[in-house]
Amino acid sequence: QNHNLDIEEKAIVLQNCRGVIADIRKWSLNGTLIDLGNDYRRHMSGGSLIISNLDKDQDTGVYQCTAFNMWGSILSRRASLQFAYLDNFKTQSVRSAVNVREGQGVVLLCGPPPHSGELTFAWIFNEYPHFVQQDSRRFISQETGSLYIAKVERSDVGNYTCVVNNTVTREKILSSPTPLVLRSDGVMGEYEPKIEVHFPDSVPAAKESAVKLECFALGNPVPEISWRRTSGVPFPSKVKMKNSNAVLEIPNFQQEDAGTYECMAENRRGKNAARGPKPHWLQTMADTALSIEGNLFWECKANGKPKPSYSWLKNGEQGRVQIENGALSISSLNRSDSGMYQCVAENKHGIIYSSAQLMVLASPPTFSKSPLRALLKARSGSEVTLECKPQASPPAISLWKKGNEILRSLLRIALLPDGTLKIANVTKRDAASYTCIAKNQFGTASTTGRLIVTGKSGLKVESPTNMEIIVGESIVLPCQIASDPALDVSFSWAFNGQLIDFQRDSDHFERSISGDLMIRNIQLNHGGKYVCVIDTDVESLSTSAILVVKGPPGPPDKVSVEEITDSTAQLSWTPGRDNGSPITGYIVQARTPFTVGWQAVDTVPEVVNGNMLTATVVGLNAWVEYEFRVVARNAVGLGEPSPASAKTRTEDAIPDTAPTDVGGGGGTKSELVITWEPVPEELQNGEGFGYIIAFRPVSTVTWTRAVISTPAARYVFRNDTIPPFSPFDVKVGAYNNRGEGPFSSIAVVYSAEEGRVQTSQVRARSVSAAQIEVSWEALPTIPERVLGYEVMYWEDDTKPDTIGKVRLSGNYTLVNITGLKANTAYYLSVAAFNTAGPGPQSALPWIYNLLVVFKLGSRVSDS
Repeated sequence: QNHNLDIEEKAIVLQNCRGVIADIRKWSLNGTLIDLGNDYRRHMSGGSLIISNLDKDQDTGVYQCTAFNMWGSILSRRASLQFAYLDNFKTQSVRSAVNVREGQGVVLLCGPPPHSGELTFAWIFNEYPHFVQQDSRRFISQETGSLYIAKVERSDVGNYTCVVNNTVTREKILSSPTPLVLRSDGVMGEYEPKIEVHFPDSVPAAKESAVKLECFALGNPVPEISWRRTSGVPFPSKVKMKNSNAVLEIPNFQQEDAGTYECMAENRRGKNAARGPKPHWLQTMADTALSIEGNLFWECKANGKPKPSYSWLKNGEQGRVQIENGALSISSLNRSDSGMYQCVAENKHGIIYSSAQLMVLASPPTFSKSPLRALLKARSGSEVTLECKPQASPPAISLWKKGNEILRSLLRIALLPDGTLKIANVTKRDAASYTCIAKNQFGTASTTGRLIVTGKSGLKVESPTNMEIIVGESIVLPCQIASDPALDVSFSWAFNGQLIDFQRDSDHFERSISGDLMIRNIQLNHGGKYVCVIDTDVESLSTSAILVVKGPPGPPDKVSVEEITDSTAQLSWTPGRDNGSPITGYIVQARTPFTVGWQAVDTVPEVVNGNMLTATVVGLNAWVEYEFRVVARNAVGLGEPSPASAKTRTEDAIPDTAPTDVGGGGGTKSELVITWEPVPEELQNGEGFGYIIAFRPVSTVTWTRAVISTPAARYVFRNDTIPPFSPFDVKVGAYNNRGEGPFSSIAVVYSAEEGRVQTSQVRARSVSAAQIEVSWEALPTIPERVLGYEVMYWEDDTKPDTIGKVRLSGNYTLVNITGLKANTAYYLSVAAFNTAGPGPQSALPWIYNLLVVFKLGSRVSDS
C-alpha cells in the first residue's frame, strides 16, 4: 500500500495488521521498531496504527506490522507513507531560446522539479490565460509534461511556460519562459513521421482500471495518428480516442482488453509504427550551477534493444561539447555555456530525452545572505565559531582580522579551509571586532561582528515535573532561570514536538514573563510531553515533563442484544478509552416508547465491574420494544453513553398485572356499573389484550363473567331482577393471546338506586331586589337515599337558556338565590337527587303542582 498525503492532513490509519489472529502486534518504521509506549502521536487500535499530528520529517517511510502468537510470527505487507509536495523550478530567469526552422518539428521540455504525488501539465503561450490548445499539430504529454509541435508555423513563435499542478496538494508552479525562435536559414522540407511520444512495451493494468496510452509524432506534413490491435481484433465501443488520436483510453479494463497495441503515424512522405520498446533511462542528469572557469561532467545511460546511440544538444543544437559513451564534458566554463542541455538516446524503436539546465555563475563576493551578527556573545571558557560564507563565483579567497590585526592559526585559533574561524577556550582578551574579507577576480566584500565575552555559566533552571491531572483542572508548569543579567533570555514551549502557538491556543495556554506555562481547563488531548526551551546568547537549555490527563471513560461501542426473553436481555459491548484511569464498572440503561428518556435497569450481576463486557438485564416487561446503552465509569466519574443498540422487542407472555382501583356504582334502575383503572399498554404483555369482569351478589358463591376485547374502563350489567342499591362482589382480570392473567382483589359495588319522590311544601319569598329565599319540606331517607336537593329557576317557560340551577349536597331545606333581575317574574322547582339522578320536580303541574311565581320586590302569586 502506498499513501501520498497532503502535509495539511491531521491523521492517518494504517490497517495492515487488522484481521490477523495474534497475541501481540508490533509496528516498525524503516526497519526500526516503533516504541508506542513513549510516542504520544502514534497508538495502536485493533491492530491498526493511528498516527496523529502528522510530521513530514518523522513519519515519512516504509511501515510494516509484525504479528506474534504462540505458533510464531508473520509480517504484513509493507505500507509506504509519503507526503505529497512540489518544489519550485530552480531558476526564475528566461530559459535559453530554442531555434527551429519553419516546418520543422520541435519538443519543448518542461523538466518538472522534485515532487511526490500525481502531476498534470499545461502550457501558457506568451501570457496568462492564453493556454496552448491541443490539436493534431500540438500535443502535451501528461507523462513527461513536454510540449510537442509536429510542424512549426510562424504563428508558433513566442514564449512558452510550463504549468505543473500537484493533484494531491493542489499546488501549482510555473517554469521560466522558453522562447521559440524561427531560424533565418530557410524552411524545412517535407519528411516522414518521427514518433517522439512512445508508450511502454509492457503496461500492467488492474481489472476495472482506466488505461491510457500516448503516441505522437513530428513530421511535415503533420502526421495522422491511428491505432490498432496486432491481433486484428477491433476495438470495443468503450475505447476512446482523444487529442486527435494522440491518446488511447481504455476504461473499465478487462481481461479481454489485454494484448499488443500498435500506434501508426503517417503522412504522404511515409509512415512509422510504435511497436517495440524505445530506450529507457538508467541514469539521467540534474540541473547544475557551476562557477565560471569550472569544469562540467554529465553522464547519462540508457538501455534498449538494439543498444541506443547518444547525442547531446544545447538549446536544441549541437554545441561546444566533448562526448564519449554518453558522457558530456566541458572544461573552463564561460558564461556562454549556460543553457538547456539534452542527452538524446535513440534506437530504431524511438528516441528519448533527458534534460537539465546549466547555469554558469560569475559574480563578486557578497555577504547579503550570510552576514556576521553585529553582536556576538560567548561565555568564558567556551568555543566560538564564526562562519565566513560569502556568495561568489568563482569561490572567493577569505581572510580574518581581529581589529586591524590579520589572524593566523595558533594554539587556540583555527582557520578552516572553508573560511570558518574557531576560537577555543575563550577569554576576556578575545573580546573584539572580527572581520571576514572575501575576494575574487570580480571584487571584494567584508562582514564584521563584535564579540562580547561573559563570565562562566551560572544558569540555574527550575524544571517542571511529571504530573497527573483531571480533565477541567488548571495547572502551572514552572520553567525559570537564574542567569547573568547581560544575557538575553527567551523561553519557548513545545507540546509533543510542536511549538505552542500562544495566540491561536490562548483559550488553554498562557506563558508568563518568567517562562512558566499555565494550562487552563485541561482537556484529554492536552496529555503528552511538554518541553521548555531556554535560549540565551551563549547557550540553549531544555527541560521537559510528562503530563498525564485523566478523564471519565470514553463511550463504549457496539452494544448488541445477544439473546432476549419476555423479561431478560443478554447484552454485550466493546470498551471505550479509559482516558488515563482504569474503567471500574458499567451502568446499563434502557429506553422504551413509554419512558421519559433513559432509565437505569437492573442487571445480573447486580454490579458490572470494569473487566466485564457482558451483562443480563432483568425485570423487563414482556412485548415491549427496548433500546439499550452502556455508560462506563472510572475514578474520575461517569463517561459519555454508548450509541444506542438496535431496537429489540421482548417476547410475549401471559398478563401478570391485574387492573387496579376496581369500583363502580350509580347508573339507572336495574343496572350494575363496574369501573377500574386500565392496565397500561407497557404491562399488557402481548397482543389480543382484554378484560374479564366477574361479579356476584354478596354472600353468594357463583360468579357471573363477562369478557371485553376492546380497551375499556367501565362495564354495565343490566337485569330487571337486580334490586336497587344492592351490594355485589366484583373483581376484574386481564387476558391476551397467551392466556388469562390474575384478577384484582374483590371490591363491593352497589347496584343503581331508584329515583326519589317529589318534594313538597315548597315556599319562596323575596328578600331583596336581587335575592329570593326558597324552602321545602325534607323527604324521609328510606326506602331510597337522599343525597341532596336541586333548585331550578327561570324567567320564561319557552326559553331554556334562561334556566339557572343550584345543587345542595346534604339534608338542606332552605337556600338563598342571588344575582337575580329586579322587577322580574321567575318560575321555581325543587327536586331531591341520589345516585339514580334527580327525582320529580316539585313544579310539574300534574304532580302535586306547586308553582311559585315571583316578581322581585313584591310577591305576585302563591298556589
